[in-house]
Amino acid sequence: MPRQLGELEDAVMTRVWQWNRPVTVREVLEDLQQERSIAYTTVMTVMDNLHQKGWVRREVDGRAYRYTAVSTRAAYSAALMNEAWSKSDNPAAALVAFFGMMSPEQRESLLAAVRIVQDAEAGEGGQAPGR
Repeated sequence: MPRQLGELEDAVMTRVWQWNRPVTVREVLEDLQQERSIAYTTVMTVMDNLHQKGWVRREVDGRAYRYTAVSTRAAYSAALMNEAWSKSDNPAAALVAFFGMMSPEQRESLLAAVRIVQDAEAGEGGQAPGR
């Protein structure tokens, strides 16, 4: 599981995920500058670091790179939740505490997700997805 993104890495990846297309450093910079003062070289370094860490792939476009996310925000969030849960000495208690923090809407989303997984298992002869 990849480590949690830092604050600036997350801000950059949020844009890459939201736009869901190849992006340039300049595009990310201009969007970030709407909420903070930040230098082009800082954004370029962060995007290069994200590439080195495997979060984005890049391709040359003229004199610049275009960056594309390697996975989705949902996959990243799921990996973080799985990592936190797997570190618990009492996974059941951790889940109960987590569910207790959820809003009714979040719990309904959770129940819908469980139904989707159960339906997928039933459609694959009892096999969970990915097995």
